[in-house]
Amino acid sequence: MTEAQTQDLLETLEERYGTGSTITTSQLPVSDWHEYLGGGRIADAILDRLIHNAHRIELSARESMRKTAASLPHGGQSGK
Repeated sequence: MTEAQTQDLLETLEERYGTGSTITTSQLPVSDWHEYLGGGRIADAILDRLIHNAHRIELSARESMRKTAASLPHGGQSGK
């Protein structure tokens, strides 16, 4: 993410912090978020607001959903 994007994200999270829920989804492991956000104080602040009081639900699958859908008739499409 660019510096401007991380600053925008931080501002959004600061406005919402303590006033409502924020749902975040990612395929990137939480352990990699700090580096993805560019490290430094802004990344620290973003992660503090996202992770503090968070309820985390981590999903895992044994195989790709794309592979599963591709093995179905019509590649998982309805055939229309």
